[in-house]
Amino acid sequence: MTLLNMPNKFKILAASDIHGDSKIAASLAKKAEKERVDLVVLCGDTLGFFETKNIIKPFQEKNKKVLIIPGNHDGQEATDFVASLYGIKNLHGYSAKYENIGFFGAGGADFGIGAVSDEELFKTLKKAHKDIEGIEKKVMITHMHPKGSKSEFSGFEGSKAITKAIKEFKPNILLHGHIHEAETIEETIGQTRVINVGRKGTILEI
Repeated sequence: MTLLNMPNKFKILAASDIHGDSKIAASLAKKAEKERVDLVVLCGDTLGFFETKNIIKPFQEKNKKVLIIPGNHDGQEATDFVASLYGIKNLHGYSAKYENIGFFGAGGADFGIGAVSDEELFKTLKKAHKDIEGIEKKVMITHMHPKGSKSEFSGFEGSKAITKAIKEFKPNILLHGHIHEAETIEETIGQTRVINVGRKGTILEI
């Protein structure tokens, strides 16, 4: 794959919690085009009850590759359906490789349509990580925030499973959403850069 950016740099636009807002999706797609990103990552709660057509389509129109995971409001089946319909990859329990970077993920949270237990979340992350063991750089994608992270200021406890996965799998970066008011908060947990990407989208280079 030929990159459009600086040598050895891979550019990502990551966003979360669009909740079926087609205007936000269109704005993010324009941002992806302007910034010449190589990949778009959607970290859950992407879909809405009434609007799905114009959520993924804007990115396709800009010829952008898309990875998606379910949140606690859109759920696994809906995410699978949309991924199949638009030819994108649902990363829940799976991995993807681009150049020397491995992406692996698990969606859902502890309540809602996409409710998942902490035990199940860790098992899913472990399964997803299996195929990229030993790869040079790793990016973990979840919807929920880790236990002990700054996003807990919201009053919502983070996931112990995600914190455990950070310690065990040592991803370079964790991208997540879920806590809207914690958008753009960045911190380091262990050796991992942790970013709440938010609905406006975060641009980063690896």
